[in-house]
Amino acid sequence: MANLKAIRDRIKSVKNTKKITEAMRLVAAAKVRRAQEQVIATRPFADALAQVLYGLQSRLRFEDANLPLLRQRQVRSVGLLVVTGDRGLCGGYNNNVIKRAENRAKELKAEGLDYKFVLVGRKAIQYFQRREQPIDATFSGLEQVPTAAEASAIADELLSLFLSESVDRVELVYTKFVSLISSRPVIQTLLPLDPQGLEPSDDEVFRLTTKGGQFQVERSKVTTEVRSFPRDMLFEQDPVQILDALLPLYLNNQLLRALQESAASELAARMTAMNNASDNASELIGTLTLSYNKARQAAITQELLEVVAGADALG
Repeated sequence: MANLKAIRDRIKSVKNTKKITEAMRLVAAAKVRRAQEQVIATRPFADALAQVLYGLQSRLRFEDANLPLLRQRQVRSVGLLVVTGDRGLCGGYNNNVIKRAENRAKELKAEGLDYKFVLVGRKAIQYFQRREQPIDATFSGLEQVPTAAEASAIADELLSLFLSESVDRVELVYTKFVSLISSRPVIQTLLPLDPQGLEPSDDEVFRLTTKGGQFQVERSKVTTEVRSFPRDMLFEQDPVQILDALLPLYLNNQLLRALQESAASELAARMTAMNNASDNASELIGTLTLSYNKARQAAITQELLEVVAGADALG
């Protein structure tokens, strides 16, 4: 009977764990929906900014605009902005982006270049601090659905490093959202800004939906319609000054979008991990229930045999 009680206790424990993992999966799904709503909400500003930048580009050659954020210089030091999460229980999300950043640091060192980290997320901070890597700044405790204020604070730190010439290039290492079961760590150059990269292009918006009781992601192409400014349009300020004011906003927007992609990737990875955990719990409950029934049947059989043996002895 002691064995039966142990199995019952184990089944109860696994059922409680399954309730927790299922709740975490639903919470992550709700936050993915919030992230998707934020992406849609920030699109009007991004579209308007793209329109203005495209109009300015048609009026002047960016290569001729001697602006600090566009200026290419010899690279001696690189700043690596690494975006991870504050928490675990999201599969290989944090480990994948950390390994990508670590490999990039090794590549830069092999090229004879210095590097320093700007870290977002407690997981990256703990990992690189334990290995005594050069860290310039850290950011943790961010909202699970990133805000423009948080992106602006990180962008200010990057601008300070770049404009003070502490680093000659800034690279972003983050996780690009592909689907609920797929994401990949990528590297993107943030500074100096590439004039060709300021042109508008087709973008994608993801939407979390349900079909047949299962979550799925629908991706749709979004095209920004841009038009050149009228040739007779007059500017109160020099177009170069306007461009100088807009480029930091463009950087903030790029960074916010990367943070949103990383957040969506983390939440999707957590959804998948918790879904797998729930499935494993269901499978384990089935196995334990079968073992319990077998042990119970064996106990009943043993009791019957003892009764029969006792009856035979009395007879």
